[in-house]
Amino acid sequence: MVRLADLDEFERAHLEAKVCEPFDSRPWVEGPPLSKRRVAIVTTAGLHRRSDDAFEMVDTSYRVIPGDVDLADLSMSHSSVHFDRSGFREDTNLVFPLDRLRELEAEGVVGSIAKFHYSLMGAGWPPHAIESTARELARLLREDGVDAVCLVPV
Repeated sequence: MVRLADLDEFERAHLEAKVCEPFDSRPWVEGPPLSKRRVAIVTTAGLHRRSDDAFEMVDTSYRVIPGDVDLADLSMSHSSVHFDRSGFREDTNLVFPLDRLRELEAEGVVGSIAKFHYSLMGAGWPPHAIESTARELARLLREDGVDAVCLVPV
C-alpha cells in the first residue's frame, strides 16, 4: 500500500478529498451481545459474482452477494490503480471475510450471518456522492434483520 507522503500532489489531494467530515453526534448505538447479532459484510473491494456486471470506473452502485456464495465465484473489478489484487487472488477473505464469519457463526461468537452482503467499488467518488447508495444499503440490511456490519474498506 502506498503512503500519502509518497504520492504526487494531485493524487494526494484526490485521496484527501475523500475524508469524511466528523459526525455532529455520536452515531454509534448499543445493542445485544455479538453472539446474538446478525452480521453482514460490506466491502469496497469492487467484488461481484462472475455472472454479475463488472463495476464501472466511477461507480456508486453496489452488488449483492448472497450469504451462501462460493467465494471461488467472486471476481474483482476494482478500478483503482493503487490497489494490489494479489492478496485477493490468494485469499478472498482478505477483502471479503465470509469464511471467517462462517467460522465465528459455527463457534457461536456471532448469532447469525445475513442472507445478503454487499460490495461497492470504493475508488473514484467522494463520500457525499455515495450517500443515496448507503441509505439504500442501510434499508436492505435492516430488512434482513442485520444489526452488525463488518465494514471492509479497500
